[in-house]
Amino acid sequence: MANIKSAEKRAQQTIKRRARNMAARSKLRTAIKSVVSAVQAGDKADAAAKLKAAAPVIDSMVNKGVIHRNKAARHKSHLSARVKEMGAE
Repeated sequence: MANIKSAEKRAQQTIKRRARNMAARSKLRTAIKSVVSAVQAGDKADAAAKLKAAAPVIDSMVNKGVIHRNKAARHKSHLSARVKEMGAE
């Protein structure tokens, strides 16, 4: 454990921040998985609704600094492409 007061505080802040980021990352992954599972189930309406719900979650993770904005854009692009190709089938 840290000997210096500021280092002890920094360690506590790191623990809190890590817990917050892990919870946020879990929320992000759950939102993405819900869209993917709806696509695999073949329900286009449900997949579109879940994509609409997942997009703000993905964007909020960017604002919180959990993921990079390009990664968020990539996730949204890939998910929307998967939902769109359901209609082509």
